[in-house]
Amino acid sequence: MDYRSHLAKDKKLKKLIEQQEVYTLRRRTNLSHYLCASIMSQQLSAKVASTIHGRFLHLYEGRIPLPEEILATPFETLRGIGLSNAKVSYVHNVARFAVEQGIDHRRLHKMDNEEIIAYITQIKGVGRWTAEMMLMFSLGREDVFAVDDLGIQNAMIRLYKLDRTDKKAFRGELLRISQKWSPYRTYACMHLWHWKDNSPVPGEERTPKKK
Repeated sequence: MDYRSHLAKDKKLKKLIEQQEVYTLRRRTNLSHYLCASIMSQQLSAKVASTIHGRFLHLYEGRIPLPEEILATPFETLRGIGLSNAKVSYVHNVARFAVEQGIDHRRLHKMDNEEIIAYITQIKGVGRWTAEMMLMFSLGREDVFAVDDLGIQNAMIRLYKLDRTDKKAFRGELLRISQKWSPYRTYACMHLWHWKDNSPVPGEERTPKKK
């Protein structure tokens, strides 16, 4: 079934989807680089995140570095491209985990979503949200719902007239509504982000791809 046909069963979401293009998901192989780029871009505008990522790649002559190369890059060098102390530590943590434990896409594709989240969030600096974004935009998983994403929450408040005063009840309502979208919750999230124009994936490296 085309994902739009399934999501269109939700009448409010149907109106939103009909105004947008069709989304597709893609799979990436360099997951450690994706995680590093994700960490570098957190809490930054798309423009600033793109600039810092460009500086990062420039350290390695414009190519994606191996985890071993990132580990060999001095702390102060990474600080010099505009990263905070915490982000440098987290980027090194990802690289170290990739070398010691492995973040191989073939291995992760054999895991279910919760297994991947549990595995990846062992890395200090990688939380559930970052793992969910990797599931969506690197592993191409179609049924991921980022319930804690502020953009998703704001979009659903507006679309479904929700009240977030009671946080527990609000979260429960988000999950209840999203269950109707399964097994295509990732696409629903993408349409909601686009609708609110607040995608969590700024820049070429992390932008959802359209047909």
